[in-house]
Amino acid sequence: MDNPLARFDHPAVRTGLLTAVGYGVVITVLFVIMFVVPLLVFTSLL
Repeated sequence: MDNPLARFDHPAVRTGLLTAVGYGVVITVLFVIMFVVPLLVFTSLL
């Protein structure tokens, strides 16, 4: 049997997936810096 995912074994597909993962990491880091850190700082001052 052929691997059904073999048709996605192209550099463009890998580049697209890694780009999406990279954007996800950047957005997660920005969310933590902009919302979670201030929340922790604010709640620790109360």
